[in-house]
Amino acid sequence: MNNTTISLLSITFFFLMLTSSNSSSNIIAVNKNLSDGETIISGDATFELGFFSPGSSRNRYLGIWYKNTTPCVVVWVANRETPLIDTSGIVKLDSQGTLSLVNGSGITIWSSNSSTTGTSVNPIAQLLDTGNLVIMNENQTNKNHLIWQSFDYPGDTYLPGMKMGKNFKTRREMYLTSWRSADDPSPGVYTLRFSMVKGKYQQQYIRKNSVIQSRIAPINGITWAGRPNYKPNPSYIAKYDIILNEDEMYFVFSFKSTFLLIKSIITPGGKHEVWHLNRKTGKWTQDLSFPSDKCDGYGVCGPYGICSTDTYNICGCFKGFEPKNPQEMPQDNWSSGCRRTRSLDCSVEEGFQKFSSLKLPDTQNAMYDSHMSLHECEVACKSNCSCTAYANPNMTEGAAGCLLWFGDLIDLRVYSQNGQDLYVRLAASELLVNSSTPVNGRFRSRFPRKKRVIVIITISTAAGLAVILVLCTLSKRKRRPDVEREVKVLETEHNSSNKKGNIELTVFRLSTISRATNKFSIENILGQGGFGPVYKGVLEEGQEIAVKRLSKSSKQGLDEFENEVICIAKLQHRNLVKLLGYCIKGEETLLVYEYMPNKSLDWFIFDDLRKSLLDWPQRFHIIQGIARGLLYLHQDSRLRVVHRDLKASNILLDHEMNPKISDFGLARMLEGKESEAKTKKVVGTLGYISPEYAGKGLFSVKSDIFSYGVLVLETVSGKKNRVFAHEDHCEDNLLGHAWRLYREGKSIELVDASLGESWSTHEVLRSIHIGLLCVQQQVEDRPTTAVVVAMLSGEGSLPPPKKPAFFVQESVSDLVSVCPSSINGVTLSQVDGR
Repeated sequence: MNNTTISLLSITFFFLMLTSSNSSSNIIAVNKNLSDGETIISGDATFELGFFSPGSSRNRYLGIWYKNTTPCVVVWVANRETPLIDTSGIVKLDSQGTLSLVNGSGITIWSSNSSTTGTSVNPIAQLLDTGNLVIMNENQTNKNHLIWQSFDYPGDTYLPGMKMGKNFKTRREMYLTSWRSADDPSPGVYTLRFSMVKGKYQQQYIRKNSVIQSRIAPINGITWAGRPNYKPNPSYIAKYDIILNEDEMYFVFSFKSTFLLIKSIITPGGKHEVWHLNRKTGKWTQDLSFPSDKCDGYGVCGPYGICSTDTYNICGCFKGFEPKNPQEMPQDNWSSGCRRTRSLDCSVEEGFQKFSSLKLPDTQNAMYDSHMSLHECEVACKSNCSCTAYANPNMTEGAAGCLLWFGDLIDLRVYSQNGQDLYVRLAASELLVNSSTPVNGRFRSRFPRKKRVIVIITISTAAGLAVILVLCTLSKRKRRPDVEREVKVLETEHNSSNKKGNIELTVFRLSTISRATNKFSIENILGQGGFGPVYKGVLEEGQEIAVKRLSKSSKQGLDEFENEVICIAKLQHRNLVKLLGYCIKGEETLLVYEYMPNKSLDWFIFDDLRKSLLDWPQRFHIIQGIARGLLYLHQDSRLRVVHRDLKASNILLDHEMNPKISDFGLARMLEGKESEAKTKKVVGTLGYISPEYAGKGLFSVKSDIFSYGVLVLETVSGKKNRVFAHEDHCEDNLLGHAWRLYREGKSIELVDASLGESWSTHEVLRSIHIGLLCVQQQVEDRPTTAVVVAMLSGEGSLPPPKKPAFFVQESVSDLVSVCPSSINGVTLSQVDGR
């Protein structure tokens, strides 16, 4: 940007009235060649609008820049994606209030798309002294009505007075996007966005495409935390305001000074920089460059890891935590982070350890209450077993405020100054050592020896009683004969497969899983499925696991258990969840999986608060990943597997949001060249079951394709097929609604409103089209899995879809029952645990 040169072109203006702010004269050019130094619109003494060529580029752009500064700094570009490639062009403002840029061939290459309707329209374009280009309606009945403003379409630069956030009515999101390079103002790969989660505490992220690179921590009452070396201006000069209501959510920064101007940008290299301009000298001075060191990278030390630039090894753990994978430490790789040395059990003895001088953790999994005192905050966190930490983020003296964290704490670092206090939940035994002074990423002991002895005796006694109770309970249990038989079958299969080198499964001891899940504590429950509850656990070596426990009341039984063990153990793919082992002991029947920290797809897309956490690039990545996993099941694996229960809750997400297909209890393997099979017991989840499977008990890979099509439409829309209802067509499910919109050429209306404007029109429309192809009524009309993967990659044109299954026609005689209780003697058993 510092190399930007301004050169004005030969421009013809017609039907144009442009007025400068605080100026009595209008600057109008009609059929006039502009020479160097002249502009289209000039503000009072701050900004100009005209044409420029950035750096060494010969392309021409319409933009706004600061007047009389060294170097010249462009703050906004109209046609950043479509430059003028020669020295001709026309700027025009039409009678309806649309500002357009037309090239020498008469083609409109940029437009404000701001036309207004009405019989009395007198539009004017005005460059305000804030740098905001506005189009106003200056008629007698609607004096100075705003039609359009450039502040609603920011580029790489934030100016005081701009809103950064989202308008829920227009669905427009305002954020900064870097230039591609100093010579090219087209959108680059980096964005600076205001946190867009309702009900959460606001913060900012620097992303490269959809991946978080750095986080600017929450506002601390004075300025943005996470930038401790940045000295904020006095409150009478600079002020941050956060607005949250039903219509919009945004922050706005105001700056009042007679001799200084301020701006912030996101650079082509992904840096967030703040600069100030001395009006008298016309010189720029940099106040901030972020990230400034390795610890500013997002989550470099992993969950519960603390980053400090004052230590040789920049990563360490809280007191009460230890490295999760010590073998990674010599390679300076802390992506696995830290784990607790003692598990939480939600006992009354648990408490909180204060850690000071910190950058507060990422608040994506936090909740905020602006009225709570620090003591009330502690009580609220203590009463919720899922709460892992709390803090008052507001550093203003005497100010209230409470942040509560749920789940892992990530992106922490130590500051030498201006850090904040964080209270982390610890087990009672870990509270024997007390300090808030960080030392090499850990914390020093200052707990009185007498108190340690008392607590140790209390805990030891309680633990002894607990062991006695567990032993008494286990001694009363009787082994089930049917389970004993299944143990022998599975062990035989397991041993035989191992000899052949086909399977690598661990047979876990019940005691190992019990310790890992804190004796199957209710606080460790991740969710509930048709099989039974799923628990989070941590093995002694630090590996996190998910444990499925067969419930006595489960509709699924040992058949499904054995099926899942034998089936999924032989399948290995990046988009399939990995089965680590199993355990059958007494009345306990358990499956042990790799742990997925980001839960399941339905946890995001069907929740009004969490769905905006998944932007479109992430959703499209998930759609593609599921398709690749299905391709492996249907075609590329040694087995040919039909999942039969593909749904949003069975799509788990790892730490990088990669999708993994899970729950193979209902899966079936097709033998040889068999393309379909039939069953008298139809099992699955309403809303995802294909018509031939629900009506005739026929299942094939095309049954999974149907379920996949439902998943695609749900992921795009954020709506659940089974419960969807539209006010104009209440009889339609989501498939019917998507079909109606497609026929009317309005498919774009299906897009989840929480996505804002982050989505690609081409990818969204193609995904909807593919989803409709997958849910067609006739099996032979649906594409194969290989074709779906190819279509998602953008290969070739798409055939028009036919009517989807379960689409309700306007005629009552055409109504189709989605899943009747009995069709042709086939019974449907619904399995829908979540």
